[in-house]
Parts: sequence; structure tokens; C-alpha cells
Amino acid sequence: MDSDAARLLDAAEFAAQKHREQRRKDPEGTPFINHPIAVARILACEAGVTDIELLQAALLHDTVEDTDTTFAELEARFGSAVTGLVREVTDDKELPRAERKRLQVERAPGRSPRAKLLQLADKLHNLRDIARCPPAGTGIPKLLHL
Repeated sequence: MDSDAARLLDAAEFAAQKHREQRRKDPEGTPFINHPIAVARILACEAGVTDIELLQAALLHDTVEDTDTTFAELEARFGSAVTGLVREVTDDKELPRAERKRLQVERAPGRSPRAKLLQLADKLHNLRDIARCPPAGTGIPKLLHL
């Protein structure tokens, strides 16, 4: 892969393939791949990020956590920098949800600046998605903009 565009599209294709059967928890059952694309878009369009490795990591940030992808697989295809960013923001799904959230908060200050940007964009998109289309049964009112 010679060009930045090709590297970015490779990450998008990989993530789309890995997440192909997954849906978000919203009542619409939005395709999961929309989330990593939106995270990358927030970084590129709202934060002005041009760092291709960070944008690739945004597209790939949930692959290890939510699919059968391994860090070794990411490393072989996308290199150590992208894999390192994904590793920094990946939760251990074997831990209870409350413990994962506690660890996210505890570890946030020690993350690299790039990983902090990625995590903020991820959280921002999750909040926007909940505001747009709250998960059924949560009692969260639908909001117009966030």
C-alpha cells in the first residue's frame, strides 16, 4: 500500500468485513460499521486529524474487542503504530462491564495523546448515537442535536 488513501481504505474494508454481521443496539439495528466510520470522520472532519495511522486505528478500534480479530493479525496487516493505538483503547471483554468502565477512567490520563483523541471521538459518537436513537427500554429521551 503506497498511498495514504489506500491504507485508509484497507482499514475500512478490513473493519467492514470483520463487523459485517454486527448491528448497533439502537432500535433501528444500525450496521455496526457505521460507528467506526463515524469515529474516523469525527477525527478527520471535526478535529482536523490527518494522521493516517490514527484514522486507521479509528476504523479498527473495535475489531479486537468485538470480533475474532487478534492484535497479531492487526500488527501483520497494519503495523505496530496502528495496533498500539487500538491496543490502548481496547477493553478486556472478559471483565464485567462496570470494571471495564472503571479501568477506562483510571487509565485515561496515561494514554498517549493520539489514543486520547481516539477515545474522545469514540465516546462523542456513542453519545450522539444515543441522543439520536436511544436504545429501547432505557427511558432516555430522543434529542435533536449533540
